[in-house]
Amino acid sequence: MRNEDGPAASGLRHGFAQFGRFGLVQARACAFAGALLAGIGASRLLPPLPVARYDLVLGYGVLLTLLARRVGWETRRDTVVIAVCHVLGLLFELVKVHLGSWSYPEDALTKIAGVPLYGGFMYAAVAGYVCRARRLMRLRYTRYRAAATTLVAAAVYLNFFTHHWIPDLRWPLALAMAAATAGTWVGFSVGAHRYRMPLALSFVLIGFFLWVAENAATYAGAWSYPQQLGGWQPVPLTKFGAWSLLISVTFVLAEHLGTPGREGPGEHP
Repeated sequence: MRNEDGPAASGLRHGFAQFGRFGLVQARACAFAGALLAGIGASRLLPPLPVARYDLVLGYGVLLTLLARRVGWETRRDTVVIAVCHVLGLLFELVKVHLGSWSYPEDALTKIAGVPLYGGFMYAAVAGYVCRARRLMRLRYTRYRAAATTLVAAAVYLNFFTHHWIPDLRWPLALAMAAATAGTWVGFSVGAHRYRMPLALSFVLIGFFLWVAENAATYAGAWSYPQQLGGWQPVPLTKFGAWSLLISVTFVLAEHLGTPGREGPGEHP
């Protein structure tokens, strides 16, 4: 039997197959985050218990972290990156909840200044995704300007605090990040094939999916924005831009504390 498929049909099949492989790898990288979100959602379906839901989720998060380390989802260096992001995330939560940006309306024993301790796991989950994606897709960066990118990422993190008292510099910082990462490419593997995209574009794409995940998380009752206290509403699209910037903080931490992903001068992604 003769194969009558032309080059276009063969290329289309290959493209769909690679896209499917890419999706499967992304799902593996998101395993911890997906399990955490599923646990938070399931906790709302439980009958009344003598343990507060937030406390229960904290215990679940701890067990999930131990399991992830046990089954090899994380390396020792990954654990350091994730732990740092957890602490930075809790600091972020303490300030933002105090200022009324969002809230955790349920009671719990493990709440400090209105923030349940499980709140840091949300940021840890993002860090876990970044670390696993780096390994599973063999990420490599070319023409990465570490000092400039780190400086802008630090300013992004600080701006999320300071914009409550001084003008919001989000847009200038977005332009600064675009300049710092101009010409920086991230190379990644899907099966036996290598691809690349601009680093800034990867921030935008991750930011979009984090915004989608945030909609799912608030629907599951992980936390609530002021407009959601009377009933769930979609998270404003502005948070998409916020996540696209904030992911740079996790990225630079993974670069500094994790296994370096930079190519040498003569190498290509």
